[in-house]
Amino acid sequence: MGPVTPELAAFLSGLGLCLGLIVSIGAQNAIVLRQGLRREHVGIVVLVCVVSDAILQTLGVAGVATLVTAHPWLETIARWAGAAFIVGFAFVSARRAWRGGGSLEAAEPETPTDAATPGTVLVRPRAATRTATLLTILAVTWLNPHAIVETTVVLGSVAATHGDARWFFLAGGIVGSTLWFVVFGYGARYLAPLLRTARAWRILDAGIAVIMLVIAVSLVLG
Repeated sequence: MGPVTPELAAFLSGLGLCLGLIVSIGAQNAIVLRQGLRREHVGIVVLVCVVSDAILQTLGVAGVATLVTAHPWLETIARWAGAAFIVGFAFVSARRAWRGGGSLEAAEPETPTDAATPGTVLVRPRAATRTATLLTILAVTWLNPHAIVETTVVLGSVAATHGDARWFFLAGGIVGSTLWFVVFGYGARYLAPLLRTARAWRILDAGIAVIMLVIAVSLVLG
């Protein structure tokens, strides 16, 4: 096997970092899971998440990364700032993995039963309208400053460390977020038994922490 090209390294870095940031318990993922479990308006939710994430990542790479690339003295600052944030994110993920308690209880079973009256099937809650679902996922995606900073500033800063290959980093990030939202949204019905357990999220958080540390070290070492 030949050496890894800068373009491939940038692509894989973008893919890994994006997945590490996005695969965590949060309001956006909770909504995607909930709609996926209920099989309601999954397409519009996934589409909004994919397009929004692609826009934010592009803004980060076209803005922050391009600015840093144009001023080489900013590259060192971006490298260490990005590494510091990623280490902090890894610490938070590791703490969640150690303490546990995380899960995504986002939807009710398809045929819930009344415990007080065995055999009685409860009426399933009325489905939210397409407009209400659209407004909800838009609000959660675009009115979350922390998520926007992660997607634009952090990804943009890390992308800048790849120089001219930063666009491959962007491609990796967009591929990562697209894969996640599509698989998570449409595969929720199959993933539900696993994702509803705290143990599964402890394992997932531990994996995220390891990936983030590897990326942070690679940033510092250049």
